[in-house]
Parts: sequence; C-alpha cells; structure tokens
Amino acid sequence: MKKVLVVDDHADIRRLIRMTLDFEDFEVREAPDGLEALAVLQGWTPDAILIDVMMPGMDGFTLCRTIREQPATRHIPVLFLSARGHARDTAEGLKAGASAYLIKPFSPLQLIHELSRASAKAA
Repeated sequence: MKKVLVVDDHADIRRLIRMTLDFEDFEVREAPDGLEALAVLQGWTPDAILIDVMMPGMDGFTLCRTIREQPATRHIPVLFLSARGHARDTAEGLKAGASAYLIKPFSPLQLIHELSRASAKAA
C-alpha cells in the first residue's frame, strides 16, 4: 500500500483527493497547512506528498523547499496541485523541487497517473 500526505487548506479538496486515492488502495494522511505537514513528517514517511501552492502561513513552494532541505524527506516525490496555472508558477514549483505540477481542476486518473510516475522515478 502506497502512503500519501495531502497538504491543502481546503478540507473539501483533501476529502476529494482522499476519496480518489481510497479507490486505489493508498494510505492517506492529511494536513491543512505546511507546519502541520512538517509535524506529520516527523513520525511518518509517505511515498509521495501532494501540496497546494496557495495556503495561509507557509505556502507550498516554501514547504517543498523545506522538505528538500531535510535528509529524511528530500527523496520523497512532491506533486503540486494548484489553481495557479501560469508557466511561471509551474517553473517555480519545479525549481522548488517538485516532481510534477498539476493544475486544478485535475482528473482523478491524471492524479493517479502522476503519483505512479513520480513514485516509479523515486524507486
């Protein structure tokens, strides 16, 4: 069973992602912001992390850079899920260390495909 951390300040988005991943036999944990995500990562190592870009407090780009700076988490694939779809946003996400950048709304199949692809690259 693959483990995924979903970081998004909108509970409805986290619920939608959880429902999508439950069909594919993923263990999903959630965090509403970057600080809580870092706390979850202290005691649990997921196979991938899905991060929203626009969150109060620590934004997704900062969270991704923080994950990449820590030896225990730098290997974990990070996928951004964002409504910000300009080329500069995608470029900033990839520069921060993301494996992929999906633009909301995304299809469940696209999400599963990108998670599988990112996990295969990390293995």
